[in-house]
Amino acid sequence: MQQKNFLRFFLTAAALCLWSSALSGADAPQTPDKYRQTPEMATISRAAAYLIANSHYNQQQINEEISAQLFDDYFKALDPTRMFFTAADIQSFEPQRDKLGAQIRSGKVQFAFDVFKLFVKRLGEYEEFTAAALKKKPDLHTDEVFEVNRSKAPWPANRAELEQLWGKKIKNDLILLKLMELAKKQEAEKNTPSEKTSVAASSKTSVKLPPQKSPEERMQQRVEQFVQFYRNMKPVEILEVYLSSLTRIYDPHSEYMSPRTEEDFNIGMKLSLVGIGALLTNEDGYTKIVRIIPGGPADVDGRLKAEDRIIAVAQENSEPVDILDMPVSQVVEHIRGKENTKVSLTVLEASKGAAAVPTVITLKREKVRLKESEASGKIHEITQNGKKLRIGVITLPSFYIDFDAAWRGDRNYKSSTRDVVNLLKEFTAKAPLDGLVMDLRSNGGGSLLEAVTLTGLFIKDGPVVQVKDIKGRSVDEDNDGGRILYGGPLAVLTNRFSASAAEIFAGAIKDHQRGIVLGDSKTHGKGTVQRVIELEKYTAFLGAKVPVGSIKLTSAKFYRINGESTQLKGVTPDIVYPSFSDTMDIGEEKLPHAMAWDTIQPLSYRVFDPALPNLIPVLRERSELRVRSNPEFALLKKDIETFRKIRDRKYVSLNLEKRWEEYLAEKKLHDEQEKLMRLDSVPDEKSASRKEIKDLYLDETLNVVADYVSLTGRPAGAITAAKQP
Repeated sequence: MQQKNFLRFFLTAAALCLWSSALSGADAPQTPDKYRQTPEMATISRAAAYLIANSHYNQQQINEEISAQLFDDYFKALDPTRMFFTAADIQSFEPQRDKLGAQIRSGKVQFAFDVFKLFVKRLGEYEEFTAAALKKKPDLHTDEVFEVNRSKAPWPANRAELEQLWGKKIKNDLILLKLMELAKKQEAEKNTPSEKTSVAASSKTSVKLPPQKSPEERMQQRVEQFVQFYRNMKPVEILEVYLSSLTRIYDPHSEYMSPRTEEDFNIGMKLSLVGIGALLTNEDGYTKIVRIIPGGPADVDGRLKAEDRIIAVAQENSEPVDILDMPVSQVVEHIRGKENTKVSLTVLEASKGAAAVPTVITLKREKVRLKESEASGKIHEITQNGKKLRIGVITLPSFYIDFDAAWRGDRNYKSSTRDVVNLLKEFTAKAPLDGLVMDLRSNGGGSLLEAVTLTGLFIKDGPVVQVKDIKGRSVDEDNDGGRILYGGPLAVLTNRFSASAAEIFAGAIKDHQRGIVLGDSKTHGKGTVQRVIELEKYTAFLGAKVPVGSIKLTSAKFYRINGESTQLKGVTPDIVYPSFSDTMDIGEEKLPHAMAWDTIQPLSYRVFDPALPNLIPVLRERSELRVRSNPEFALLKKDIETFRKIRDRKYVSLNLEKRWEEYLAEKKLHDEQEKLMRLDSVPDEKSASRKEIKDLYLDETLNVVADYVSLTGRPAGAITAAKQP
């Protein structure tokens, strides 16, 4: 039915478009212009507009309000730091503000190319300005300051204000490069090897490295590369930025994917992309780490962290390429490559704030190691009141399943639930468990089916999650006949990176009163479902003979069985720990145009342990007392407060000496705190395994579970189900 309606709409629009083209002489020979829309783009935009309005969960037509928001968001997508357009530039396009939606519906997207053409012109002017400024040797000893985050600053009023901003940006970028050199020099002097070692090392060097360029030369090269990137953008990539600016008004997870982006998306879904194993996003011109993928090279290495910003990428034995203001899809192009090759990332560490000095992290490209991405487990022995307790810990990085093998009827197909079952059987082969921790920290989700079946291992039966789409709602239940694999005390450990399916599992355990949830103040808060629609299915009958890409739209929302959405608010733990990530801009609520939290009709269900709500305040009080008296948590809280102050800094000095002094002071504090927090007993830091480092959150969770066991006074599996009132 939807395709029939679309066909009727589309044939009418196509006829109007052809009639308009005939009147304008569009069929006459013309010189190709990459900043002019093509008939294929008209086809893509009409199809996208129809699907956005009719297939997105919000079911909202592209009206004047959406059009006005698109106007603002497209300029923001191109110039997030407001460094290249002036207020006069914006004003010159203002007459089209309320007309963009109607234009897209009729296949007209020339606005996108007109704005982009001006953007590229400004970049060329910035390139020339930079070259001239560097020749004059910028004064790096003034009392000026630079505003770090200009996303909400006013547009420069005129060209004079624009050039004033450019001058400050050049100074700041140059100071960063010079600070990087000073830091390297200081580190080299600190670790200067003996003359004999130096000679031996140099004799083994077979690769000739390019000569080291001065900061000024490196900066000029970076600016040229940055500008050239945008000059080389293909028309369909410009259209992608424009249409994605439209889809993201509906919600941040919807987007138009050009054929190239669609290919990258499909590769990523198959987990066959060779890279560093990190989820990236673009924020205010920076490429920011959203999440480190468990088992990937970055996770194994351990240096990259969420919120770190990547500013340059270098291939082996090559100069770094500046990626500031570069779209994420292009950044990925630079980061990925052949397996076992190396890539060097120039990173601004989030923990060091706006004044961070760039550091270089070199990683070997590898596929995500499946073994390290699977569920893993370990038995911990905790002594409480003279009694030894066996508490199992299962770490689950994602909810995975090999659908192909399952459909083929392979009895040994891989899934997270099957792996957890095997781990629980191993745990209880010799003796029963006294307690269990499901560690879902940084679990970004995955298969909804797996979230449901995994929940079924711990409850008798009943609903697990509600899913609502434009047609209504459905309920996914545990239908395994009331079988419980483990019935003892259960804890679920989460953080702000626990999202989607992980939130469904944690929410179900909490609603069924099956166990306690612990961790950051909330989980990520992604309670939406996306589906990918291939545009070719809608454009093929119009004779489109070129790849047209896909559109990814949010089609449904998740709701807990108590009727609350997991969107925005996520799942609130019963016991909250002090956490760095609670001070970071992490979570669905931090994303622009995030869909709202709401509720639907709750379901009827049985609770597992009616006494649990009365136990939680006691468990929380005991935990808070331990945390307050724990010197290691005291150091952590001090670190968090320091990070908060650094993060909130809005301006940095443009005085090189002052910035260097700030760097040394912050580095000293950072090193002292890091040394105090490095709690493993291995004397050689370089050989210390990350697995041996003490985990404060897990240790405290084990203590909470031990308290839980002692308070219940019941053997594992003895808790009975009761009817929810």
